[in-house]
Amino acid sequence: MIGNIKILMHQGKQYIPDVTTTEVPGIFRGRPEISTEPVDSIALVDLCPTDAIRLNPVQIDLGKCVFCGECAFAFPEKIKFTLDYKIATNQRESLIVKEGEYNNIILNPDLIREEIAKYFSGSLKLRQVSAGGDNSCELELNACGNVNFDMGRFGIEFVASPRHADGIVITGPITENMAEPLQICYDAIPHPKIIILAGTDAISGGIFAGSPALNRSFLNNHKIDLYVPGNPIHPLTFINGVLELIRKRKG
Repeated sequence: MIGNIKILMHQGKQYIPDVTTTEVPGIFRGRPEISTEPVDSIALVDLCPTDAIRLNPVQIDLGKCVFCGECAFAFPEKIKFTLDYKIATNQRESLIVKEGEYNNIILNPDLIREEIAKYFSGSLKLRQVSAGGDNSCELELNACGNVNFDMGRFGIEFVASPRHADGIVITGPITENMAEPLQICYDAIPHPKIIILAGTDAISGGIFAGSPALNRSFLNNHKIDLYVPGNPIHPLTFINGVLELIRKRKG
């Protein structure tokens, strides 16, 4: 017992008491901000490896962005990445950040199905499917349940069987070989169920977008309840996004 107390005094608390207000280290790249400062726009667009930057006005699509930071390195007066990790949303268009706009990315309450808060606000079990992922987002999702982030304290947990799940979390660009297993997994989840896309690859295909090795038809046939951008995602982004999705709302 004395040994445990000494360790606790030396290391401090490992868990994050409040995942909704905690701050992240300065090296983190969260929601970008784009100033109205004029720059060589063609050179800026050419920097992006995933065509996430567009013009008129200058904008960054976080659903395509791999958060490499090259645009901010080359044009620091134009683009900077903030420490804002609350960038999950249920509206694909909300992931597009435009110059001169410094609004936070939020969930549209009008798009949230009533049964989500009704059935899942106190307990949410998720089945994660790596549909051709590189294991980076998968590792971060695993970290959501560790002693630091402790997602389980909110009743949110990953389960082994889709038959025990309330929804599916998809990582990876959805390869041809994983298209059918993904559909089978989704069909095994009882209704009502939710779909979460975690990571740039899942949202847009990332650097693999347009590859003939992908089959993303699943996304055309089902409503997506939550987009969690990042490459990889941050546990705080995922947890806060899910909490906002399932929380009860007055009225």
